[in-house]
Amino acid sequence: MKFTAAQIAGILEGDVVGNPDVEVSKLAKIEEGTLGSLTFLANPKYTSFIYSTKASVTIVNKDFLPEEEIFTTLIKVDDAYKSFSKLLEYYNQVKLNKTGIEQPSFISETVKYGEGIYIGAFSYIGENVEIGENVKIYPNSFIGDNVTLGNNVVLFAGAKIYSDCVVGNDCVINSGAIIGADGFGFTPNEKGEYSKVPQTGNVILEDNVDIGAGTTIDRATLGSTVIRSGVKLDNQIQIAHNVEIGKNTVIAAQTGIAGSTKIGENCQIGGQVGIVGHITIGNNVKIQAQSGIGRNVKDNEVLQGSPALAYGDYNKSYVYFKNLPKIVKGIYDIEKKLSDNE
Repeated sequence: MKFTAAQIAGILEGDVVGNPDVEVSKLAKIEEGTLGSLTFLANPKYTSFIYSTKASVTIVNKDFLPEEEIFTTLIKVDDAYKSFSKLLEYYNQVKLNKTGIEQPSFISETVKYGEGIYIGAFSYIGENVEIGENVKIYPNSFIGDNVTLGNNVVLFAGAKIYSDCVVGNDCVINSGAIIGADGFGFTPNEKGEYSKVPQTGNVILEDNVDIGAGTTIDRATLGSTVIRSGVKLDNQIQIAHNVEIGKNTVIAAQTGIAGSTKIGENCQIGGQVGIVGHITIGNNVKIQAQSGIGRNVKDNEVLQGSPALAYGDYNKSYVYFKNLPKIVKGIYDIEKKLSDNE
């Protein structure tokens, strides 16, 4: 796809300084810009690169005035960083704006879908599925029976949604994610053997939820595993059965949440955090990476460590921990002196 400087300025409501007809077809860092590329300058630390970049078009703030000769055409906007982000979003929308049904694919005769749909090759869509408008289902995706997808949902290649699950509007489910697999439910008998407990519930994703690649969200044993609106989950996260995650909570990669735990709204959870089952975590909680949470957590707590401590207490304790050999030696020296004096 090619865009002229004038077209880009129109999208961003900016002003062109230079050649309005110059075309770009790719994006680049300002220090790596080449002919035909678009870049931006927002951080003053990178100002020197604008005089050497070969990028055809550069987005800058309106107050930028070059002090040397420049090669690139400028588009002046109120906020270069926000404008570049807006352009990336627009570019993604154009790039992903596929429509139609590719073959081979299997679509049950009972499926209902809205306008603007795209279904990629080798996809499977089961019985009684309801799909909204402008939904994009990329190749090799699986949608089980009785699933409901809202408007503007995107399923990237290889995503799997098991039967009876519900996905709200404007959700993005990345490649390899699995929504609605059975929860880890087994019961032992007197011989130490395990029998499976049927997992009869589902998963509900509310509106504007993003699910990272390889993330798994298990269906409930009874009822629903619920991911509330605005939640953002990174890659390779495990959400167990009957978990509930509150609105606008964000969770980084490789975190694991055990069954029936409730997490509040607006929480920030770092990577590789482990959270036990059947606890409640309040609103606005921040949990640092690699922490282990084994208790209920109140609103607004900031935690670190395994088992997790209050963030300030952890930092104070860590000062002593890293000096523990010296501290222990000092104690032994004191004990020896006291013993010698006796």
